[in-house]
Amino acid sequence: MVRVTTSEERVARPAPDRRAALRSGIALAAGTLAAGCSAAGAVAHPVPPSAPAPPATGTTSTSPSTSPSTSPRTAPPAPTPRRFPAQPPVIAHGPRTRPQAALTFHGQGDPAIAKALLGEAEKNGARVTVLAVGTWLDEHPAIARRILDGGHDLGNHTLRHLDINAMSEADAVAEIQGCADRLKRLTGSIGTWFRPSRTPRASPLVERLARDAGYPHTLSYDVDSLDFTSPGAAAVTRNIMGEIRAGSIVSLHFGYADTVAALPAVLEELDRRGLRAVTTTELLS
Repeated sequence: MVRVTTSEERVARPAPDRRAALRSGIALAAGTLAAGCSAAGAVAHPVPPSAPAPPATGTTSTSPSTSPSTSPRTAPPAPTPRRFPAQPPVIAHGPRTRPQAALTFHGQGDPAIAKALLGEAEKNGARVTVLAVGTWLDEHPAIARRILDGGHDLGNHTLRHLDINAMSEADAVAEIQGCADRLKRLTGSIGTWFRPSRTPRASPLVERLARDAGYPHTLSYDVDSLDFTSPGAAAVTRNIMGEIRAGSIVSLHFGYADTVAALPAVLEELDRRGLRAVTTTELLS
């Protein structure tokens, strides 16, 4: 039997986007790629040119920035993590009894693509969950407020997006806490969710360390879009709609033109099936 790998395990093979040119207003995103999730210890996809060089393993200090966006903000603090007593420590899906699903995005890559995806979701009344990489927040600090102001969830996807399950305890702590510190500085909260990098599911050690950092649950998923392999927008749509059902949590990525081009069709089909795209917090509430 052939084993199908997940978006956290495969290396992307960019393919031409067959639908992005048909989407006015989002064509600017075409051709841009970002680092996706892989089981390898190094970034498996091209890093955006603006991405900073990663600090040495175990470093927890924040990167200096002269951007005014990193100054203390005046808005109320963002939502904090919640414990859901009916849910397991590792959450892969929500209740199957309500017509809702959560689209979750690994946050890294060209912020123009991220904003295009957020705008498309909002135009259709959808809300999503963004799990941000800490170094991405260093480079684009204003994106954190943009996500929250759109009514979306914002969470932690580690500091540098390395294979966290393969790390020592000290290095894993640095990855979790490093991103949490950046979220706290930018929004007043460590974020509502933690998702481990380069793996669909946290190891018992990483699960414990995330709890110690303030995240009662770690977030997984039950539907893999495989968008990071750039299979074309139609394939991304098929991958999602062939598996999604009530309560599903879908893995997607910022930084891929196929994802931007596929999102309108995905949202249209969700609406046709009577499923609402909601934040993970709403899905589980």
